[in-house]
Amino acid sequence: MKKRLIALSASTLALALTLTACGGDGDGGGKSAASVDISHIHGVGVHPTDGKLYVATHNGVYTPGDKNAPVLVGDRKDDFMGFTITGDGAFLASGHPAPGRDAPANLGLIESADTGKTWKDRSLTGEVDFHSLEYAHSTIYGYDSTNGLLRVSKDGSTWETRSELKALDLAVSPTDPETVLATTESGVVRSTDGGMTFGPGAEPVMAFLSWSDAKALYGIDPAGKISVSPDGGRTWKETGTAPGGQPQALTAIGAQRLIAATGDGVYESQDGGATFTKRLDVTSGGGH
Repeated sequence: MKKRLIALSASTLALALTLTACGGDGDGGGKSAASVDISHIHGVGVHPTDGKLYVATHNGVYTPGDKNAPVLVGDRKDDFMGFTITGDGAFLASGHPAPGRDAPANLGLIESADTGKTWKDRSLTGEVDFHSLEYAHSTIYGYDSTNGLLRVSKDGSTWETRSELKALDLAVSPTDPETVLATTESGVVRSTDGGMTFGPGAEPVMAFLSWSDAKALYGIDPAGKISVSPDGGRTWKETGTAPGGQPQALTAIGAQRLIAATGDGVYESQDGGATFTKRLDVTSGGGH
């Protein structure tokens, strides 16, 4: 048991170091993704109206085209880090500008109301790089990786600092705005006061979490194993393994549908992680 815990801790630490690094220079030009390295995936989401899949990467936001080929949305090839889609279809994101674009190194919170075609600055421009963004209960929960802080905003303009922590990902209870989970090197930590304080880490160690159904909190560990919890993370049951190696993002849509990004593609499951179908091809050797 001790050796297993050490191995998990080491792999999670390696993942944490990878996640906190935002990558090197991107390449530019054109809407074809054939020559674009999109192996650095930072977020996945499904539009609530048309069900279309969107993938936020080191080189822009993409959606699947013919034969799973990635198609660039709009013309912004920024390094999109934190990324989420709200219930009314707005895109919220953070990250860094594409090489050569005249913008601060940290984008703060940016928003798109037209599925990524155009973006506007919302707040904290030049100050913050959010590596995780969640929208729940008409509230934005963001992990400010620049300063190691959990921040919360009701309007996307003014922010309240809730706590200081070193996290990889966030998840918020769909029924209780006070219950916030975070993945850390010591396991999943829990807050019952809206992120003001967190308890100690608990196994299993997870890389990413997603919680869209009250009775189905999903997690993916550093090896790509999918688990589900019916009780908000107190107990877990393994359901399967996402193909493609190291996980890069996870999004649950309801109780059974999952989107998982891994080293060689973006995959969808309709049965809670038991089986997966590839939705988007990416280059190998991915990571944050």
